[in-house]
Amino acid sequence: MPAQSARFRRPTLLIVGFGDIGSRVLRLLAPRWRVLALTTSAARRPALRAAGAVPLIGNLDDPGTLGRLAALADAVLHLAPPQPDGAVDTRTRHLVQALARGSRVTRLVYASTSGVYGDCGGARIDETRAVRPQTARARRRADAEARLRHFGRAGGARVSLLRVPGIYAADRPGGHPRERLLRGTPVLAREEDVYTNHIHADDLARACVAALQRGAPQRAYHVSDDSELRMGDYFDLAADLCGLPRPPRVSRADAPALLSPLQLSFMAESRRMSNLRLKRELRLVLFFPTVEEGLAARSDPLAG
Repeated sequence: MPAQSARFRRPTLLIVGFGDIGSRVLRLLAPRWRVLALTTSAARRPALRAAGAVPLIGNLDDPGTLGRLAALADAVLHLAPPQPDGAVDTRTRHLVQALARGSRVTRLVYASTSGVYGDCGGARIDETRAVRPQTARARRRADAEARLRHFGRAGGARVSLLRVPGIYAADRPGGHPRERLLRGTPVLAREEDVYTNHIHADDLARACVAALQRGAPQRAYHVSDDSELRMGDYFDLAADLCGLPRPPRVSRADAPALLSPLQLSFMAESRRMSNLRLKRELRLVLFFPTVEEGLAARSDPLAG
């Protein structure tokens, strides 16, 4: 009987950084998996239980609260961002230290960023491109990737790194360009514009699940759709779909007076990401192959 129960035991997934994407992953995995959600807030426990997750109180900024993690889960989905400053991702280091105390975790998926590549001058790139992060936040992400790869090699865990570009969805907080369009925020003139990459939140959640199931050890994957758009064209498309005026175009020289440093940082990098590895190795068929399809969608393909 014990052997039979072990055979049919549901695997346990720990989601670190349980927010919008974590909730979408939970909807995909329940009830086949038992899902634990790490949270810093005791007040979130009722909502997490109602969603179908088992809440765990812990704080990546306080390693003393993470002592039990190594023994609780077969797999980990790491969606938590690094802390807002510093040269390295101390949160991921604390998580790795906690997980390394045990041997139960055999799979780990980390949602990183396409920003680890830095500016590629608009080139088409695949996962063999060397990482050259140019911002502090991207350097922290690159540090997290290196730490997690080392954890996988040292402990025999299968670590998948998902390099994620801009995430959007109409039902995601701040995940639709409509608000920016309503503010009239400008974009760069076409001749100075950069290429950007996108993924719908539902397809990102499905990529997380695919990586848990089929990701190769210490392997990176671009989680990006098939679109090949410059940033201004993306916002023009969104404006046309929403029936709103297209954003004004400004020169790069004039942009610093009109845009925030964060917005400017996204306009300093240009790349076109290949998603062939996502499709061939993880065998993911995108719900929304282009942003036009994703922005126009009104139904939720994950519901029901």
